Amino acid sequence: MLEVRDLRTYFFTDRGVVKAVEGVSFSIAPGRTLGLVGESGCGKSVTALSLMRLVPPPGRIVGGEILFEGRNLCELSEEEMRRIRGARLAMIFQDPMSALNPVLPVGFQIAEAVLAHERVSRREAFERAIAMMREVAIPDPERRARSYPHELSGGLRQRALIAMALVCRPALLIADEPTTALDVTIQAEILDLLARLREHFRLALLLITHDLGVVAQTADEVAVMYAGRIVEYAPVREIFHNPQHPYTRGLLRCVPRLASSGERPRRLETIEGAVPNLLNLPPGCPFADRCPEVRPLCREGEVEMIEIAPAHFVRCVARGSPILPSSSASRDREQVRAS
Repeated sequence: MLEVRDLRTYFFTDRGVVKAVEGVSFSIAPGRTLGLVGESGCGKSVTALSLMRLVPPPGRIVGGEILFEGRNLCELSEEEMRRIRGARLAMIFQDPMSALNPVLPVGFQIAEAVLAHERVSRREAFERAIAMMREVAIPDPERRARSYPHELSGGLRQRALIAMALVCRPALLIADEPTTALDVTIQAEILDLLARLREHFRLALLLITHDLGVVAQTADEVAVMYAGRIVEYAPVREIFHNPQHPYTRGLLRCVPRLASSGERPRRLETIEGAVPNLLNLPPGCPFADRCPEVRPLCREGEVEMIEIAPAHFVRCVARGSPILPSSSASRDREQVRAS
């Protein structure tokens, strides 16, 4: 369905080049969910925008391939991409209030997605919008279709965005922090809805989040991202029961847990230090300055991703990852100049 190979997305600013996405690779099969996790600013949302070919200037994709249903999206014209975007490839954005037009009824906005990709009458498009609103469990969809975004609750706005994304029956859905700013009850409802729709429509789902609880509930595979790179990639059970990268272990230690009967409460641990400046990344592993297992070799060059168990990949010198030769750095500079 989707295979991303060595994706690189840079932002060219007056202060220098920001390598927001650096050599990212992953794949998603039909009916499967990949959870993309990491701290804020690690490149998750830029990865999603790259897949949609919606990276805002001064950013642009400078290398890699995005193979979707056998076609490299990086090679398509903007007109070809518009035909795919919203029809075969759809995205739910973080903030439903800013993603929805405040001066148009919700049902009209969903119907517009149909009219943009299919030759149907406005009446049929509006009927399909109401049907999809019913599919995503919006109560009284005939009335809600004529409501404006500010007249809906946060949970209903999020459902309306999901309806807009799915009304053309896409093959791949990208959900960027779909439960942000929602209370716990509504979060659970939205996640259950996404899981049901994935199974019903056999969707491939890329779920972007910083919430490991959401990942545990929803994902089949997990990619852990740090400073624009994927540092660990494995089935969800492996990530939670056998994490290998020090950053993944640090994230899991930050998750609050209820103490069992008779057990002393455990203090939340933190990952010391801060995310490096992407304008001036340190040599070698970008996590080295915060890593409790750092060794001199970690700072000598780019760390390669290796497979340490079936379908379990990690980028860590302490786990046996080799250091790529310095020629890889010059290759990056040549890619930037060529772009």
